Amino acid sequence: MNSGRRDRRVPLSLRRRPVPWHRQEPTWREARPAVIARALKQAQARPSGNWYVVGASEALRRDRPLALDVAGREVVVWRGRDGRPLAGPGICPHLGAPLADSPVRCGTLVCHWHGLALDGGPFAGWQPLPAFDDGVLVWVRLDEAGGEPALDAPVVPERPAAAEGLTAVYTGFGTCEPEDVVANRLDPWHGAWFHPYSFVDLTVVGSPDAADDRFTVDVSFKVAGRLVVPVRAVFTAPGPRTVVMRITEGEGAGTVVETHATPLGSDERGRPRTAVVEAVVATSGRRGFALARRAAPLMRPLMRTAAGRLWRDDLAYAERRWQLRSTGRFPG
Repeated sequence: MNSGRRDRRVPLSLRRRPVPWHRQEPTWREARPAVIARALKQAQARPSGNWYVVGASEALRRDRPLALDVAGREVVVWRGRDGRPLAGPGICPHLGAPLADSPVRCGTLVCHWHGLALDGGPFAGWQPLPAFDDGVLVWVRLDEAGGEPALDAPVVPERPAAAEGLTAVYTGFGTCEPEDVVANRLDPWHGAWFHPYSFVDLTVVGSPDAADDRFTVDVSFKVAGRLVVPVRAVFTAPGPRTVVMRITEGEGAGTVVETHATPLGSDERGRPRTAVVEAVVATSGRRGFALARRAAPLMRPLMRTAAGRLWRDDLAYAERRWQLRSTGRFPG
């Protein structure tokens, strides 16, 4: 990507001769199933320490818990008196009330059925779970579900400094397994074909081999008409349920998009459900980016909307992949 001589005052470029969608270069030859499968296998072999993403840090308020079914278990997380996260089963040990619906008072989770108060310590068979707040996402550790050697903290990808970034977290749900979400993200070749409203001129300039597990992509983000923002991005999978895209060249260099797939359990028909929790941590060296950070309450809904549009399609991709795998019809 030749970005070194581009006018750094203006991040936009004007496409000279836009190529119609159906005439762009096919990518199916490069998108070899064996390459994607190998990258997926490498990701699944990496340790997670049994940590699962539950949701956004900003969603974990002091007056109410954050709840999610993780690997078929009801889990509830709340902030203790000191602001640190506390976690445990989402079923009240008294008569089974859903603790997800209970308020938090002075760092204590108070069951709304009969007033049983949980301060994060063991009580009547209710056992706390390790929890972690990395400043962007909240995690819980489920050793029984994960079955791996436990780690004291989750493997958190390197991100821009909090004071320099603009963060938004999107959560979506699909009928598939985490591996289907990860496989989708480890297929960068589909970007300009499947998401032409967002990406154009996509070229995968580097894919994993024995010495390098990264996908490197040159792509342009569509703005309006022929206006685009060209960047180089690198995709890696630091864990079995996580894929990270990092912009390495072009506008927003250093920006990170983390995609985390959390298994939820089965629906009423026995089909697996997965939550996609995607954190965008944007950064820029431009002076105007400080204005964007100050306008974060206005920017975050727009960022979540953009992520939601992409994941509407990508979850359909992941669901289709699971459907074919579960019936033995997946190619290869």
